[in-house]
Amino acid sequence: LQVVESGGGLVQPGGSLRLSCEASGFTFDRYAVGWFRQAPGKEHEGVSCIESSDGDTYYADSVKGRFTISIDNAKNTVYLHMNSLSPEDTAVYYCAADHIASVQAMCRQASFLYDYWGQGTQVTVSS
Repeated sequence: LQVVESGGGLVQPGGSLRLSCEASGFTFDRYAVGWFRQAPGKEHEGVSCIESSDGDTYYADSVKGRFTISIDNAKNTVYLHMNSLSPEDTAVYYCAADHIASVQAMCRQASFLYDYWGQGTQVTVSS
């Protein structure tokens, strides 16, 4: 039972990437799923979270208007569409899933105690 991230890479400033988080061995039904990131010298932070049952979403202020989170329940996959990327978005991006009731709480708490954490995927924004 795990979540697996993919889709990271090197992109130029202003570019776009789509990250994927796939559940393996379980389904995202009634889970909240979130994307978090850890940049060198910075704190681990919640980027965006989504509730699988009703589609409720939360975005950190730093990514509002640029990132979009979505879920494909048929594919058991959560996506993070990232546009207008800047070097400040460079980080390892992690996916997590938990039965937490509030997507806002999930992203703001960014707890390492969530049910599932992936291994992370590197996103580098550089010219």
